[in-house]
Formats: sequence, C-alpha cells, structure tokens
Amino acid sequence: MLVVRGLSKAYAGARPRTVFAGVDLSLGPGDYVAVMGESGIGKSTLLNLIAGLDRADAGSIALDGVEFTTQDDDTITATRRRRLGFVFQAFHLLPYLSVAQNVGLPLTLQGGESEDSPRRVAAMLSAVGLGERGASMPRELSGGELQRVAIARALVHRPQLVLADEPTGNLDPESAGQVLSLLREQIKANGAAGILVTHSRPAAATADRILLLTQTGLREPNLV
Repeated sequence: MLVVRGLSKAYAGARPRTVFAGVDLSLGPGDYVAVMGESGIGKSTLLNLIAGLDRADAGSIALDGVEFTTQDDDTITATRRRRLGFVFQAFHLLPYLSVAQNVGLPLTLQGGESEDSPRRVAAMLSAVGLGERGASMPRELSGGELQRVAIARALVHRPQLVLADEPTGNLDPESAGQVLSLLREQIKANGAAGILVTHSRPAAATADRILLLTQTGLREPNLV
C-alpha cells in the first residue's frame, strides 16, 4: 500500500541542517505503526512528506504502486484528499460548522456531497460514539469528544492511509486512552494503514510496532 524508499530532507539557509536521510517504510492494509524520536528530529516533517504537504530532497513515496512525489501539486492534492486521512493534536475543526458538517468535509472536498454522504457521516459518528451529537457545535464538546470527531472526519471518506500527529497531546490520560483505542479500532475496521507520531511510549504501545526516527532513518528502538 505505502512504500517509502530513501527519503531525505534537509533545511537550507545560513546553517544548513539535515533532518533525516535514508528513511524506508512499507505498510500494507491494516498495518499500524508508531513513530517515535527525539524532539526536533523530524517526525511531523516525515508525515508532511508522506502526505505531499512538503517536498523531499531525495527518495520516493508510492501509494498503491503509484509514485506521486514527482507529480504536480494539483495531482498530489487530489490524491491526498481521496486517499489520506489526518488526525492532529489541535483537532482543527471548523467552529462555525456543526459536528456532522465537520465530519462531512472530506466528502465535500472530493467533489460535492452525494445522496450517500449523510448516511456515511451518521455511520462514522455512531462508530466513534457520537451518534447523537451531529447537530452539536464544536464548542459544546469536550476535548476527548472533539478528537473523536476528528477521527470520524479522517475516516469518513475511507482513506487508504491515516496519519496521526500527536493526536492525544491535548488530552487527559483517560480521554487519551479512549481516543487511542478508537483510532486503532477504526483503522483496523476500515482496512487502512496507519502511522501514529508520538513522544509517548504508552501511546506508541497501542500500535502494532514501534519505529524510532533518527537522522539516518527508521529503526526498531530499544525500549528496555
């Protein structure tokens, strides 16, 4: 599904800095990995490169055998909207839209709502335990509930790859545990692949395997 080979990124300027080089990663349907690493090592940068939000200096990224890092911006944007789902630490819900409208945004961005859209939105809200909150506004929800909405939005269009960047950083431990369990459950249920970026070992432990990002690539960490 996802194949990353030799991915490298550096920042230019008065003091050039290599973020990382030689990153390799392969994920199939249902695979769920956590990526850890020191602060500033480039974990979020890695997600941005995979999502096509930033350009790598070297290497390739292919989704379902299609190399998209060399394509034009419009094609990359279309691929991202259709095949990727995102969950962020800050939720990024639109405050002037209802919960259901926020969840339905990916369907709208793909070319307009269909007759099936309300059913898909309702099904996703039910799956994340918010089936009765579709008409609510984001300001009426707790932090844990907001992150559940974000997960529903990330999955409503049935993406092949879900990218989660510190999704529990703003949550209390109980809400964090619920959100992490829900994220894993929904990735598996939808047959997607998932990458969780986190600094938390308990959060990382909810994934199938843990990888450590270093300047020379991804490797299995020693968590003893």
